[in-house]
Order: sequence, then C-alpha cells, then structure tokens
Amino acid sequence: MRLPPHLTTCASCALALALLQAAPAHAADGDPRFTLRLGAMNIDSSNTLRGSGTIGGQELAFDEDFDLGGKEWEPRVDGLFRISERQRLIFDYFRYDKDRRQALGESISFDGTTVPAGSFVKGNLKYQVASLVYDYAVIDGERFDLGLQLGAEYAKVDANAYADLGQLYQGQVLDEKTDGIAPVVGARLTFTPSEHWLINLQGQYLNTRWGNFDDYEGDLSRANAIVQYNVNPNFGIFAGYDWFKLDVDRKGSDGLIGLKQEFKGPLVGVSLSF
Repeated sequence: MRLPPHLTTCASCALALALLQAAPAHAADGDPRFTLRLGAMNIDSSNTLRGSGTIGGQELAFDEDFDLGGKEWEPRVDGLFRISERQRLIFDYFRYDKDRRQALGESISFDGTTVPAGSFVKGNLKYQVASLVYDYAVIDGERFDLGLQLGAEYAKVDANAYADLGQLYQGQVLDEKTDGIAPVVGARLTFTPSEHWLINLQGQYLNTRWGNFDDYEGDLSRANAIVQYNVNPNFGIFAGYDWFKLDVDRKGSDGLIGLKQEFKGPLVGVSLSF
C-alpha cells in the first residue's frame, strides 16, 4: 500500500523525533526490533444515513439504517518498530469493500403509484484507515507496559448507490466520498504473563476538525484487543477483536447529510518478529 504524502511526512517527523530522544537507541534485551502481524477480520457492519434539507420548498428529514448483507473477511495489517526500550513506531491498516444489490420480487402500489417488480437498488461501500503513531511507554515493567500515542491517521470513505425503479426513477441516489488526514491520539496496554504469551489492548481517537476532511465534521474511534501465542522468538499466532466507528456530518447550502458506520468483529492471523 502506498501511503499518502501527509502520512509519509508525519512518519518521517515521528521517526526523527524518536531517534533524537533515544539514548542510546537500541531495543530492549530479548525483545524483537520489528514485529509484523498479518491477519483478517470477520466484519459485521452497521450503517446509518441521515439528512435534512429543503427540496421544492418542502422541509425533508430522514434517518435510515441500511444493511450491506452478511459478514465478510477483510485483510488487516499492523506492525511495530521498536526504537528503544520505551519507544515504538506502530503502523496499522484496515480495509472494507462491500457491494450489495436488493431487488423487488413483486410490484408494490401506493397512492396511485406503482413500483414494478424487478426494480432494484445497488450500492457500494469502501472504507480504508491507515495510521502511524509514535508510542512512548510511560510505564515499562517486566510484565506490563502502558504506552501513550501520538501520530497521524488517514481515512477514506466512498459510498454510492444506484436505483432503477422503472419509469418512476433511474439514477444515482447516493454519491458521498471523502478522504483526509488528521492527528490521532491513543493509548496501549501490553501484558506479557509468560515467555510465550502476549496480551495487547489499544484505543485511538481522531476528530475531523484536527485535519483536512473537507466540509465533514465528526470523529473516528477505534479499539482492539489481541491475545498472541509465540511459538518461538520469530513466529506467533494471534486472535482478538477489533472495532471501528465513523460518525460524520457535512453541511451545505442545500442542507445536511450525515453518515454513521460501525465495523466490528473477530480477527485472527500470524505474527512475524525479527
């Protein structure tokens, strides 16, 4: 994956700051310098579209949930580069891409209007999040670490829908997209109860006002937990749970439109350390 220019710049600054502070810059004894986790998440999503405005002199408002179908496995990648005993750079990438088509089996009539059988609505939702944060362990114990995080997060959302209702209507009913980058803050708890086991808890928060998300206002929250078993110093397996929530509104001259999306589900994968 090619990182956006803003994220690359932030990464360079974070790395430079960390190297300046590290004295000396070496990994803790027995801890790997670099860890890469390759996994997949079984995603269950919920989506709400809301809006208000004036059309033809009439005030309209709506708040509707829409279902994208069953759960789906999607890739998830994260990595850790240990700069010193207390300092880390942590990278994370998540993607969701889902298509849905809903057809009408039989015609429906109301108020003298008929929606013919075979009418359909089809839509697509794409969602990507990539983050790079500097993590400093304010508590660095033998079996327990508490890290505070500051970095940058890139998010991209693309939602569109097309409707074919016979002679009533044919065309685009939804076409919303945005992407941007903003500072993100977070915290991490890591437990190592034994040589082979690791438990990691992490949470992060971003507000769109901190970055450049055009006219969208809202926030992005995320949290995850994993339990990892290290088969040997270089290879491990893990399982856990991940959760993301995006809640944004965009105001314009013709009204307001908002989008709330929540992604959650279990994840599994392998860990490679060097």
